[in-house]
Amino acid sequence: MGRILAWIGGFGAVIGILCCFTPLLPAVLTAIGAAGLIDTLYRDAILLPFAGFSILMFGAGLWLMRKSN
Repeated sequence: MGRILAWIGGFGAVIGILCCFTPLLPAVLTAIGAAGLIDTLYRDAILLPFAGFSILMFGAGLWLMRKSN
């Protein structure tokens, strides 16, 4: 279970941080035809908690992996 949490949390953290600090999210939303969602999703009130939660999930996964060994 720890390995799965670490992978999902790490992937989510990378995606969240990339979307916060680069124009990745608007480019992806425009490419898939969902440019109308840019105003809703491209906000710090959504992206920063997502990145923070993902980092916490990554840490919990690492802790569970270390605890099981």
